[in-house]
Amino acid sequence: MSDIETRINAALNEIRPYLQADGGDISLLEVTDDHRVVVELHGACSSCNMSFMTMRAGVEEAIKSAAPHIIEVVAVNHLNQPAAAN
Repeated sequence: MSDIETRINAALNEIRPYLQADGGDISLLEVTDDHRVVVELHGACSSCNMSFMTMRAGVEEAIKSAAPHIIEVVAVNHLNQPAAAN
């Protein structure tokens, strides 16, 4: 596991209890060469109407705090929605 993946997973581990409290979870799938992070929301988070806001306000903020050079965080569950960009 690369340093960046380690830092991103640490950030996800910090927010994971909040997701799990609502019946959800999250997995890091990929960090691309062009500094994009792909995650997958699980459980209640995968179908929750508020999951897009969770991505922007919680997940993306935590990841960008741990790895400021990340330019975008995308959930595979949200590929048909606008990307959670900057």
